[in-house]
Amino acid sequence: MNSSSAAPIPVTVLTGFLGAGKTTLLNRILTEQHGQKLAVIENEFGEVGVDHQLVIQGEEELFEMNNGCICCSVRGDLIRILSRLMKRKDRLDGILIETTGLADPGPVAQTFFTDEEMKTRYRLDSIVTVVDAKHIWLHLDDSPEAKKQIGFADVLILNKTDLVPPAELDKLEKRIRHINAAAKIHRARNCDVPLAAVLNVGGFNLSRATELDPQFLEPGYPFEWAGAYPLPAGTHTLAIGHPPGEDGHDHGHEHSSDHDHGHEHHHHHDHAEKELDVVILPVKSLAEADLTAARQAAVLSFSDWENKVADGEAVAPGGTLHRLLLKDGCGRFPLPLPHPGHYLVFEGCGEHPLHIEVSGENVRPVWQRDYEHTHSHDDDVTSVGISTPGDLDSKKLNTWISELLRTKGNDIYRMKGVLSVKGSGQRLVFQGVHMLFDAKLDRAWGDAPRTNTLVFIGKNLDRPALNEAFRSCLA
Repeated sequence: MNSSSAAPIPVTVLTGFLGAGKTTLLNRILTEQHGQKLAVIENEFGEVGVDHQLVIQGEEELFEMNNGCICCSVRGDLIRILSRLMKRKDRLDGILIETTGLADPGPVAQTFFTDEEMKTRYRLDSIVTVVDAKHIWLHLDDSPEAKKQIGFADVLILNKTDLVPPAELDKLEKRIRHINAAAKIHRARNCDVPLAAVLNVGGFNLSRATELDPQFLEPGYPFEWAGAYPLPAGTHTLAIGHPPGEDGHDHGHEHSSDHDHGHEHHHHHDHAEKELDVVILPVKSLAEADLTAARQAAVLSFSDWENKVADGEAVAPGGTLHRLLLKDGCGRFPLPLPHPGHYLVFEGCGEHPLHIEVSGENVRPVWQRDYEHTHSHDDDVTSVGISTPGDLDSKKLNTWISELLRTKGNDIYRMKGVLSVKGSGQRLVFQGVHMLFDAKLDRAWGDAPRTNTLVFIGKNLDRPALNEAFRSCLA
């Protein structure tokens, strides 16, 4: 593809709260006879990857990001995948990005305006938000993601209109208009909207995005702090969470007041008390150009697979994301350095004091900076993933699912999966939203292993009970 002459490739972002119908819309697009060559990028929140099994397989290229939260991984993963797509010899007509139902679409859109190469090669065409007309009322007041998905939308699809009386639809549309008065609204069943309503609509408005979020063009990062340490060659110690030593040295770094944007941090993970992600990179100098290059390299590293490191094991500098496994919030890790110089330490989310010891003495950073990492989705929302071989007894499965939805349906925002049922050569695909449930047989298993893959997303999920009840359904 000739970058000097080719027009930017249009990108459509499909978003919407859990169970709204994003995958249904995606499959409608992929099965239309539109003659366009598309690539699809997916993200999932659940512990096990299932969405790629629910997308109809065609000629489209499918890329899956299963890092759990697109707002944490989008900068690195999207840039990595989009950069790969740039190298194609045959030009794409468009790209579809389906976000997880808990994603704020802002960071996705931001990628196409804060990265120079992305700005040149791609064009954000529109953000299309699917709204579950029946269940969205359960989330509008207590989920910031649901509001942001509606607020950023250029096109809104009020889906499942057959489940809601016309008066309720009018009431919902009025409420949505208070959040977003500019978006084009379509009412639909099973996302049955014309293709022209969602592709190449030219709907994204940068000025409206910056009005909605004044920090829209200010990049977010998957780390909260970085510090530069002048270190000699040799093996030193990276210490996490330890109090000041008996020698009186203060071993904790202090987050500086030199924030990139002057905002508070809002990111909290379940692993905050047990793990800490770090990337350690050598840097030529503390000049802004070298710091910027290192920061960009760190963004890509944070999106890659992590190297889990137990207390006492070594961490090496380079482009590797190290996930430090801590004991009671503390850990000591040998840090072998082949060359003297400045080393940048990028610290992920957490409140752990971090310091580096050289010959037992604490070395303070000569440069440090805090980075905004806004991640506000409800931490009470979790997922339980199950993946196991074997055939299921259909009667036992139906009885369990029916009872589960009757007793826990309000807490189950979303469930979906591909199951192997005894006596059937076809996959059973099931999807549920709160107390609504649908299951149908689709393509044959063929030579594929008959493995059951399912995920539950919601609140107050009892992992042991779900796993035990599922196993009891095996034939």
